[in-house]
Amino acid sequence: MAERAPLAGLEARNISAWFGDHQVLDRVSLDMPAGVITSLIGPSGCGKSTFLRILNRMHELVPSASLAGEVLIEGTDIYDPSRKLVDARKSIGMVFQKPNPFPAMSIYDNVVAGLKLTGTKVGRDERDQLVESCLTKAGLWNEVRDRLRSPGGGLSGGQQQRLCIARSLAVTPQVLLMDEPCSALDPTSTRVIEETMLELVNDVTIVIVTHNMQQAQRVSTQCAFFLASQGQPGGIVEHGDTEAMFSDPIDSRTYDYVNGVFG
Repeated sequence: MAERAPLAGLEARNISAWFGDHQVLDRVSLDMPAGVITSLIGPSGCGKSTFLRILNRMHELVPSASLAGEVLIEGTDIYDPSRKLVDARKSIGMVFQKPNPFPAMSIYDNVVAGLKLTGTKVGRDERDQLVESCLTKAGLWNEVRDRLRSPGGGLSGGQQQRLCIARSLAVTPQVLLMDEPCSALDPTSTRVIEETMLELVNDVTIVIVTHNMQQAQRVSTQCAFFLASQGQPGGIVEHGDTEAMFSDPIDSRTYDYVNGVFG
């Protein structure tokens, strides 16, 4: 079975982003250390999800989108012209807000779908081991082990999200990006996903966008607070240790946001 990829940190340097003439981020820099969960918080429309998508080159899929700056994984810019897009996506996986398994594809085939997309060839026995390993890491194996050939679309919402996590893990990424992965889930499923994240961080660096302040406190070691003034592009007001930002933030705007004064 494929060996676990070494832990890697991400660093964003002076990231600015536009949709057409509309600037949504202005010179955002953030260090996301290896083996740590970093949460991105802030009100809607401040650029968090755009920033997250920039971290694995999904922003450029929007025809009008453009950006400036660098995203470094272990010192190498993922936007370097010599670096293949598929390599960036293999190193930096993504889990979206709404679970998006291939509904007609079996649970088994959903997990290994990324192997074909990244050109990774594995034997049948190795593939079986990989499916079990990834479903186990995603906290789903015991629930689906007897129905691996059933459609992924037949799972509950929380199970589908964990299936998407397993699919992302199958290509052994070094970093996993998660865009509000629990916003469509019930509290029980949310708890399971959070427990999964806390276990996964031993194997993969995690960056999560969340509007749930309690979730940010429960799962993340460090936190970055994004904010966009009216008519202005988004940026980071403050970042650092999660507990410190929630208990004793430096900026009064951070205090107001985490305590529900606005947002």
